[in-house]
Amino acid sequence: MSDLASGLALLADPAVLAALLIGSIGGVVIGAIPGVGAAVAIAILLPATFSLEPLVGLTMLLGIYGSSMYGGSLPAILINTPGTAVNALTTYDGHPMTKRGEALRALGLAYGASFVGGILSILALILFAPVLAKIAPMFGSREIFLAALLGIVLVVIAHRGQTLVAGSLVAFGILINTVGLEPVRYTQRFTFGQEWLSSGIDLIVVVLGLFALSQAFVLLTDSERAPVTQRVEGNMFTAMKGVFRFKRIAGAGAGFGVLMGMIPGVGEFTAQFLTYTYAQKTSKTPEDFGKGSPEGLVASESANNAVPAAAMIPLLALGIPGEALTAMMLAVFYVHNVVPGPGLFQNDLDFVYALYAAMILLNVFVVAFVLVASNWLLRIIRVPTRFLGMMILTLSFVGVYSLRNSVIDCAIAAAFGILGLVLKRMNLPVVPIVLGMVLGGIMEVKLRSAMARVKDPIDFVDRPIAATLAVLIVLLIVGHFVGLIREKRAAIPENEHDHDIHDSHTR
Repeated sequence: MSDLASGLALLADPAVLAALLIGSIGGVVIGAIPGVGAAVAIAILLPATFSLEPLVGLTMLLGIYGSSMYGGSLPAILINTPGTAVNALTTYDGHPMTKRGEALRALGLAYGASFVGGILSILALILFAPVLAKIAPMFGSREIFLAALLGIVLVVIAHRGQTLVAGSLVAFGILINTVGLEPVRYTQRFTFGQEWLSSGIDLIVVVLGLFALSQAFVLLTDSERAPVTQRVEGNMFTAMKGVFRFKRIAGAGAGFGVLMGMIPGVGEFTAQFLTYTYAQKTSKTPEDFGKGSPEGLVASESANNAVPAAAMIPLLALGIPGEALTAMMLAVFYVHNVVPGPGLFQNDLDFVYALYAAMILLNVFVVAFVLVASNWLLRIIRVPTRFLGMMILTLSFVGVYSLRNSVIDCAIAAAFGILGLVLKRMNLPVVPIVLGMVLGGIMEVKLRSAMARVKDPIDFVDRPIAATLAVLIVLLIVGHFVGLIREKRAAIPENEHDHDIHDSHTR
């Protein structure tokens, strides 16, 4: 109880509360602007958080991370344009409800489902993270190496249909992380005699380039847009209470969100589609899905908002991020010498309790804000996209330069911004690069540490947790290839059938 009281005392610090309030409201506003999203905002703010106290910086980033999806549902429902990528599924049923005059009900259900999903996932974080942290001391260097490798395998497999590209981008991220002085003997790698590469390529520079600058380039090169919106009239609180008519769907969405959030590389999209499929198959009116079904809307929003807190479970317990945003937060931990893992729960339990309480409080702040400010947020949706692009571009370069006062960092960020733009234009993922850098660094350090005590390959997996992780990795890879072979075999008869039809027509 003393740790809980200390944690609440930490949270009661005016600076922490102010950061949480700014992050929560800022996340809603950012989420409501089509084309920006939490990743861009966090990437821009990341350099600024390094000068803040760790809890202040983290609560601000958590506020943005946890609240952006609330804001993203607003344009998805009203103008059929998702504010963030994960609100895309919300347009399926949210906008048809708006077209038939149920905009208030749709927004209320979306906000209510997001709140239920967020709170339930925080409760899961409170339950599961300490359990995982108790198991974590059994993790030596080889187990952490295998856990990071498992994360990379899951990231690659999660990009179904793009696994080769995702694998190549992860490898590229690992390669980038090796540039500069290696961490044991401090010899130079891949610097080619260039002094400016000796300090390596900073993760934050890459993040700002891939997420913020690339999005700025997209907004600046696309045609100018300023959507037209109409006011939403009625009692939002009454509309939000409507979510309790769909308790089963909201609970399932939170469950899928927690499960998918804990697995590296899977995230919101998988959680959403699993919940949406479950809701449709168990619905009395499955034909309404995609045409304005309240059940479909609740399924989408409860699932996507359950993921952020669940993604914190492996980060806090093992120090292993599951996606780009938690990788950015890991950088904040490291800058302040706060090391996630079992030591965090043993030595800084009050800090952990403060984070838990902050995540609950951010959902309360957000709900209070959207209850009174939904019509004000409609003005944010109308911001011209090129003006927005210019703002992101300027703030990104200021953030990059402030890291090390280096023009070279700005040039590197610009290069990664162009790479990110190319990848986005080709509909290819950018997240594997960041995760490759983060997990690759963990893998290298732990592998070198483990190899000092390993004489042959069997020694590497001679402990229960290491053996379990190794078997999981093998099963996932084999299962993936078996799935590909089955898909290929299933496609052959269809092609032969199409060929037979074509032949019969030609005769």
